[in-house]
Amino acid sequence: MGNARPFEFRVYRYDPQSGEPARYQSYQVERREKLTVLDGLFDILDNQDGSLAFRFCCRSAVCGSCAMYIDGAYRLACNTQAEKLGRVVTVSPLPHLRPIKDLAVDMEPFWSRYEQIMPYLINPEPAPDRERIQSARDREKFNEMIDCILCGACYSACPMVWTHPDFIGPAALTKAYRFASDSRDKALGQRLGVVANEAGIWRCHTILNCADACPKNINPTFSIQQLKKRAFLYRLGFGRK
Repeated sequence: MGNARPFEFRVYRYDPQSGEPARYQSYQVERREKLTVLDGLFDILDNQDGSLAFRFCCRSAVCGSCAMYIDGAYRLACNTQAEKLGRVVTVSPLPHLRPIKDLAVDMEPFWSRYEQIMPYLINPEPAPDRERIQSARDREKFNEMIDCILCGACYSACPMVWTHPDFIGPAALTKAYRFASDSRDKALGQRLGVVANEAGIWRCHTILNCADACPKNINPTFSIQQLKKRAFLYRLGFGRK
């Protein structure tokens, strides 16, 4: 890009084995067309500092591995264009999650909450010869929830997660609604038994940080509110299956 000044990447650095406090370290990254933040981190790793740690996988905004806090917002490093951020790009790990090293955080609490909601179809009926048919209209009920890539941004942004360690969290509850809304699933009561409590849907205060943080423009609060409706109606005897 001609003689344009290089980007300054201010990157969060932390190595618990070193005994040193966390800090931000600056690197100069040459400008080039369509440079993403992930490209910039690889430039640093390959050419300047091989000790830099971060997660990535698909580079296509599908896997969620490279979710980070970039220039004060939750973003995916692989599809964030550095040119749109200005000359200085500040890259931090997901807030409120324990850093393991540099930009990599401990996702175990997130995944354990996800496991709680049984993220798979439950149907005790005999399996058909080929597949369980679902109409397009039934599929539309959870189209948005399917798009969740489990990046953890909403979990990191949720004040209830910060203050209540047992809270299942917005991502897991979004997936819980995805399965509770699936016409092929026959375990609504079992699912509500997991989420309709103070560690689940009733802990959500509809602050909407999750919706603001989601890089896929999903609104987890909608799913949580729908689960609240389902729980109320189920207790009254409606919608049981």
